[in-house]
Amino acid sequence: MQAKDGNPPDGGYGWVVVVSAFMVMGLTAAILKTFGLFFVEIQQHFDELASTTSWITSITIAIFHLGAPVASSLCVRYTHRAVVITGGLLAFSGMALGFLGLNMVWMYATTGFLQGLGISFSWTPAISIVSHYFSKKRALANAIASAGESAFAFTFGPFFQWLISQYGWKGGLFIIGGIQLNICVCGVLMRPLASSCVLEAPPDKGASGIDKEDQSPVTHKTFNWMLVRRPEFVLYAIFGILAAMSFFVPPLFLVPLSYSMGIDESWTASLLSILAMVDFAGRLLCGWYANLHVTKTVHLLTMTITLISTSLMLLPLANDYLSLAIFTGFYGFFFGTTVAVHITVLAEVVGMSDFDSALGLFMLIRSTGGFVGPPLAGLIVDMAGDYRAGFYMAGTTLVLSAGFLVTLDQLQQRKERGSQANTKPEKSTLPYPSFHLLKLQNRRYQDHDRVV
Repeated sequence: MQAKDGNPPDGGYGWVVVVSAFMVMGLTAAILKTFGLFFVEIQQHFDELASTTSWITSITIAIFHLGAPVASSLCVRYTHRAVVITGGLLAFSGMALGFLGLNMVWMYATTGFLQGLGISFSWTPAISIVSHYFSKKRALANAIASAGESAFAFTFGPFFQWLISQYGWKGGLFIIGGIQLNICVCGVLMRPLASSCVLEAPPDKGASGIDKEDQSPVTHKTFNWMLVRRPEFVLYAIFGILAAMSFFVPPLFLVPLSYSMGIDESWTASLLSILAMVDFAGRLLCGWYANLHVTKTVHLLTMTITLISTSLMLLPLANDYLSLAIFTGFYGFFFGTTVAVHITVLAEVVGMSDFDSALGLFMLIRSTGGFVGPPLAGLIVDMAGDYRAGFYMAGTTLVLSAGFLVTLDQLQQRKERGSQANTKPEKSTLPYPSFHLLKLQNRRYQDHDRVV
């Protein structure tokens, strides 16, 4: 049975859960991000076209997003711990069976489908349970957990290259699968919150109203598909689509742009290292700042999105390695700040009672942007004959996404003002309130005399 949320501990064992989620992010998203190092090896082994081989990664990404609602519904039905352990076993199976390397269809089914399902079943509940364990420190906790992706990606690059050189691509896949079994260990550490819930337990007539107000809303036992009818969630989902259309573009065209500028290949590789380092720093710093509660998180997210779009608009103006590295650093830093708080904003938009369902739906809806963005940017690059056009497209799309965040914030503020107006105490309609009090006091004296 799924453990329900009472008062989030905001620390204590929650930090163990954060470290576990940090590891899961590294063993899922970071592996997906650096799997391209196996691309050429697999392509040459099967003697296939690049487009045919690229379907392995495409299937992994697709199943990762499409499986998110399934993972969320299983978290609601069972526990986050059980789903993460299942995800670890699936991820291991995908890599271990891919070790056989029978044919390309086999690779689609193993390192594509099974690996994607394993990542989805591990990543989704891991990022979800962190939000259940934290309330006031939720932004900081989410930032630390998400930083596992960039931290592991920075180290996996040279490590995977070493594995391929020592054991071949098949041996490398098998060893990575064994490493992913540690996801199961992290899942075991994700202890469900065992607190009572007022909607399931029989009502206690002796309980005070203050105690009931202190308890968090109860997580639904069923997946809440009706979130798509809530305006706030729809606005945030549209933001997610537009943002995903942009986020996949810079990593895709950064290296080709540097080549077109005549930058040496060895220097080009360092751009990706810079991207990973500043991404890591951005996540931690933004999480720390959001934890101070100086700025409303949706306002902070709007600012980071605006700064990312500005960085992408300026990046094509670079004319040498130094200027390109500086603009790449700005983009990576503000990308990290965005990733650090966007899950926290989602929790605030829908509330913790619907968060598991919202996370799955958000991932599913956002995936459309990830599918459309790169091909659209590629089409624009082909038409313009310049890789810079892809960055302008990404920056423009992010500006549009920021507009939906502003609309969401205005809608939330309007609802808050309406709720405050409804809760104001009603004023007395009597012209002389003191006279009304005297009448009540005289009536009490009369009742007392009758009893006597």
